[in-house]
Amino acid sequence: MVHMRRLLRVKGDVLCSMLLLLLFCLLFYARQVALMFLQNLYLPALKLTDPKLDTHKPQTKTKTPQAKSKIQVKAKGKSKSRRKNAAKPTRPALATLPPFDFEGYLKAKDNRNFSLLIDQPDKCYIDGQIAPYLLIAVKSVAADFDKRQVVRRTWGREGSFPNGVTIRTVFLLGVPRNQSALPLWDRLLEYESQSFKDILLWDFEDTFFNLTLKETHFLTWVNSSCAHIKFIFKGDADVFVNIENILELLAGQEPEEDLFVGDIIVKARPIRRRSSKYFVPEFVYGGSLYPSYAGGGGFVMSGYTARRLSSACQQVELFPIDDVFLGMCLQQIGLKPLRHQGFRTFGIPRPSAAPHLQTFDPCFYRELMVVHSLSVPQIWLMWNLLHDPKVSCHNRARVTSKPFSWKFDNRLETKGQSTADTDYRDTQVFLTY
Repeated sequence: MVHMRRLLRVKGDVLCSMLLLLLFCLLFYARQVALMFLQNLYLPALKLTDPKLDTHKPQTKTKTPQAKSKIQVKAKGKSKSRRKNAAKPTRPALATLPPFDFEGYLKAKDNRNFSLLIDQPDKCYIDGQIAPYLLIAVKSVAADFDKRQVVRRTWGREGSFPNGVTIRTVFLLGVPRNQSALPLWDRLLEYESQSFKDILLWDFEDTFFNLTLKETHFLTWVNSSCAHIKFIFKGDADVFVNIENILELLAGQEPEEDLFVGDIIVKARPIRRRSSKYFVPEFVYGGSLYPSYAGGGGFVMSGYTARRLSSACQQVELFPIDDVFLGMCLQQIGLKPLRHQGFRTFGIPRPSAAPHLQTFDPCFYRELMVVHSLSVPQIWLMWNLLHDPKVSCHNRARVTSKPFSWKFDNRLETKGQSTADTDYRDTQVFLTY
């Protein structure tokens, strides 16, 4: 009996030991699974923050073919779930880097004089003597032949208008960066210049951040080849312009006085987000606010102002955003640009309270000056609708009951005060209702 009890006690001790060993194995397995889960969960974030785990660094150690084969054999032995996890991306995509070399821009910004490859020396003379009343200057690129054509046939059409008004048009271009995308681009512009005599081509790359060069070279060309022009409209090729309203706005204005009107943007902040098209780092512009500037979709200035800007822009350091750069030049000469509600360089937003409102309406466009971001068919359609005698707006409420006129806040006018002293006042130009 005593022997039997001892035997049972030994069997019980062995059974308890086996149970404890089994429990320890289960705990160890659970720990390994937990570590694998945490590693897969946090490893992508660690790779982005820990330089030791940075996978973008070049690998100095190369693997031999034998080592590669061993890795492949080892990978085959992995479980299906591990292979499924390995197929997933190990980290989120990095932020988009700016598509522009700002440091290279700062080094090369002193190179600001480029030759004129295609010129129109007789553009600003009628019968060799009389200067045009209005010069239309349109920013374009070589590939946008269709946009230039629709401008030539609609709002940018040259000719003579009532009251002895004459209009001439030029297109401002640079050399394409990707010349293989448009074979024989130089022959295209050569033939186009021979046919229409409205191409101005400079020998700099036609890129977004080189639009400032297009601005300075155009003003230099105006000062040398179009010095007697009375007024200038400058805009993009994807805008609709109601030239009749522009002429009505300019009626009674003196071409030998300062005038700069458009969709004026005030107190704009530099964009520091790298993914933005308008990103500007602090080492390029350290200020917190930009000077007031006109939206590049279109603005009007007098010939006198254009000649003053031509001189001022040679004194201001180049800035990669042309609209802001021109605002810097306006600040240099002490001229405050005037805002007019007829210039819609950001398009026409549809009110959220009236989603049914049709903004593409000729009766609405009839009262505007400039509308940005229109396609070629839309520009063609709207121009024909506005000039179609069958289209009537008598049953609709007119936006204005009178022609466009200047409306100033007289409380802001100070007699005997110079323009420099009243720089960037809050005076604005609006439509009269």
